[in-house]
Amino acid sequence: MVDSSQLALHVPEPAVRPGGQPDFSNVKIAKAGSVPRPEIDVASEEIRDLAYSIIRVLNREGEAVGPWAGTLSDEELLIGLRNMMKLRAFDARMLMAQRQGKTSFYMQHLGEEAVSCAFRKALKKGDMNFPTYRQAGLLIADDYPMVEMMNQIYSNESDPLHGRQLPIMYSSKAHGFFTISGNLATQYVQAVGWAMASAIKNDSRIAAGWIGDGSTAESDFHSALVFASTYKAPVILNIVNNQWAISTFQGIARGGSGTFAARGLGFGIPALRVDGNDYLAVHAVACWAAERARRNLGPTLIEYVTYRVGAHSTSDDPNAYRPKTESEAWPLGDPVLRLKKHLIVRGTWSEERHVQAEAEIMDEVIEAQRQAEQHGTLHAGGKPSVRDIFEGVYAEMPPHIRRQRQKAGY
Repeated sequence: MVDSSQLALHVPEPAVRPGGQPDFSNVKIAKAGSVPRPEIDVASEEIRDLAYSIIRVLNREGEAVGPWAGTLSDEELLIGLRNMMKLRAFDARMLMAQRQGKTSFYMQHLGEEAVSCAFRKALKKGDMNFPTYRQAGLLIADDYPMVEMMNQIYSNESDPLHGRQLPIMYSSKAHGFFTISGNLATQYVQAVGWAMASAIKNDSRIAAGWIGDGSTAESDFHSALVFASTYKAPVILNIVNNQWAISTFQGIARGGSGTFAARGLGFGIPALRVDGNDYLAVHAVACWAAERARRNLGPTLIEYVTYRVGAHSTSDDPNAYRPKTESEAWPLGDPVLRLKKHLIVRGTWSEERHVQAEAEIMDEVIEAQRQAEQHGTLHAGGKPSVRDIFEGVYAEMPPHIRRQRQKAGY
């Protein structure tokens, strides 16, 4: 008998809309220290559970517990805390600068500072990140000058990219930070290709690709997984799941896979989920994945479970698609406050020292901003000339172009 019932398209719906009560009951949080730490050479099928759990080190009391703990010294933790505080202060000043009309737009990292700041400390000089627009912590944690970052945001006469990139789309080969692309997900394939080239040359450098939860819906994401798994590229494939894309919740991109990390299992790639607001857990998992890559054991997929506290960008109003109080209900807390609490528990930090550090760091950021704002605009009207653009594309003018220009009287 033919079934004559009508078909209906399924469109995923968020658990709550603006004006409703925030609900994170779907986020299953493992007890801190309860997720095992597998051997570096483990096969992906042996750790399937890690793609559905959440690796955590810091418990509610601020203690570091479990097999993923104990990889960082007090000094390293203090540096990590300062890096996150610096990124947060940098964000605050640049957001204010955008509101004052000093730059066209800005994108905050509020609530996600631990992901990039901790990850950078797991890499070595020469390794290359292929980031999105919310991984400035990779530069901050590698001591890239804040003045240079601000020069790029302002596109002033000292802009290291000479006005050829949008604000916050930094680039620094020396600091392992590949040029950011506004075309989402393209950097994922590039990261795998770079890692394959390193392996072909028998080099020792590894790559890291970065993508947001929303951009995993792009075909480049899946292409990257195909090549990474087939050729066992020495690459770490990072997914920053901050719950929201530009204006859609994570379920649109995730579909029925359950978790984003689970996407790696179908490709035979070891996949883990980690508490993205736990600096110690992020660093430990990043070190684990980096060692796998350096041992020529192939790629690792990591999903960082975190939350975008601020707007997607300065042109976005999150109140239009999520409850105003949702960030306050996020169950994994604030990465800065959690590391601060841990250091106080260890006896190496205090509330008074934290307040002092906040003031010191803000003074440092304000001084960098003062220096950046001393520089004028790069070009009249803020736009580069045709000659500037041409010379930026070609290291040396091709002979046939030179001849054409000479004939034309240039």
